[in-house]
Amino acid sequence: MQQPTNAERRRWLQACAGACLLGATGAACGQTVLRFARLENVPDQFLGGEILVAVYKRLGITVEFVDLPAKRSLLESSEGRADGEVQRILAVQDQYPTLIPVQPSFNFIEPTAFVRKGISLRVEGWKSLAPHSIGIVRGVGSSERGTQGMRAVEPVTTMENLMQSLDAGRFEVAVNDRFSGLLVIRRLGLEGKVQPLEPPLEHIPLYHFLHERHRDLVPRVGQVIRSMQASGDLDRVRQHVMDGMLEAARR
Repeated sequence: MQQPTNAERRRWLQACAGACLLGATGAACGQTVLRFARLENVPDQFLGGEILVAVYKRLGITVEFVDLPAKRSLLESSEGRADGEVQRILAVQDQYPTLIPVQPSFNFIEPTAFVRKGISLRVEGWKSLAPHSIGIVRGVGSSERGTQGMRAVEPVTTMENLMQSLDAGRFEVAVNDRFSGLLVIRRLGLEGKVQPLEPPLEHIPLYHFLHERHRDLVPRVGQVIRSMQASGDLDRVRQHVMDGMLEAARR
């Protein structure tokens, strides 16, 4: 039998490598790996990603993350360079039809009013904040929508800036996702100085999105989420991850 030439061997190895990398679910040889876009420097996105690790583990799929700015994240996932988004609000599907939401919602955020310790303020939804000076993080859609038209809204660049500015008295109220806010407060050593008010301003369900090339995977992931919801495992995983993040912030 004629032996293959060196050039033929190279072509064969390249073809094998391509087959490993280009599977319908992003498979590497012998192992399925999906790569999801995740918003950088956003604690609730890290939380959502860790929940997805547990969800996909039940399907025998490994997930990895690439941390990106918000708009770049959607560009990468909607154009298929990433396999999907960790979590977004459902309305994303209207603007990015190549991204398919996995039903049901698997995570949530709760925009919450934070004030300096000892400040008494009654919170009954977004409108109750209108008489006060308010700090928000620039680019956070829920905060921008909720405070739209209010007289004294000051955007800052990061969650750390937000809580530090609140502590310094730059504004009366800061709006942030409740869990992310608590985490940042702990990291900055502001516990006992800054606190969340109850109830949250809003409860916003978040959905995992897959690029349309993974359409066949959508119902399978959705079924795992439903099963984990029914058993209580989803809540347990979420709480376990949050506890770990808060403990790490203390160190």
